[in-house]
Amino acid sequence: MKGKRILAIALAAVCAMSMLAGCGKEAGSKTAGTVATDGSTSMEKVIGSLKETFEADNKDITVTYNPTGSGSGITAVAEGRCDIGLSSRDLKEEEKAKGLEGTVLAYDGIAIIVHPENPVSDLTVEDIAKIYTGEITNWKDVGGNDAEIVLIGREAGSGTRDGFESITQTAEQCKYRQELTSTGDVITTVAGNPAAIGYASLASVKDSVKALKVGGVMPSEETIKDGSYLVQRNFVLVTKTDSELSDAAQKFFDYITSADASETIKNAGAVPVK
Repeated sequence: MKGKRILAIALAAVCAMSMLAGCGKEAGSKTAGTVATDGSTSMEKVIGSLKETFEADNKDITVTYNPTGSGSGITAVAEGRCDIGLSSRDLKEEEKAKGLEGTVLAYDGIAIIVHPENPVSDLTVEDIAKIYTGEITNWKDVGGNDAEIVLIGREAGSGTRDGFESITQTAEQCKYRQELTSTGDVITTVAGNPAAIGYASLASVKDSVKALKVGGVMPSEETIKDGSYLVQRNFVLVTKTDSELSDAAQKFFDYITSADASETIKNAGAVPVK
């Protein structure tokens, strides 16, 4: 009898220690894991900067970025191949009908870019539309040199292309010389051709090209925020409405959509919503 009592006390002690150990583990536990993002190449600088600042404070979480383009990123979310999709355009109604939700992260201007030596500095939206549809084919017709205009753009499915063509009302009418698969490729190509014109996310524009005024307004944080620069679009985070994010992905999502991330987004060249 005495032996049974001792055994019972010992078992109770073991159970108590196990419970304390479990509580201690829960109290000191940290969110860990990998967050997969996929999509817009225009959002590379913004997401890269947000990833860096987030990971600095969350050592156990790794954020990955796959630059496939907006359309591919949206598809990746729908098919469950990534946690958060990145789109440089708003979701279409048919995409929302598939159970996808878009959250605007920031606003971005689409810069109209030319070679630095091009004397043209200002075009209207109408001028841009006429150039890309082939109605204007020589730079001399808009105040430039006597040279054939070389039209550079993005591939079908690109959020930047979708935004550009929607704003200029040139969808399915553009006479592209080259359709490139990334923002970086567009910038590099325009930088290497004095007769070229292209469009790219303002957040990604480098000194190797010149951004034009549109209707007398230069693209900047101020003109994008007040709406006076007309060629602009949204940077959108895409998630599924019928499934929850992992703890790690939710933590990243909450951070990048908070006011705490505003300075990082600004420094990356975009205009934060908050």
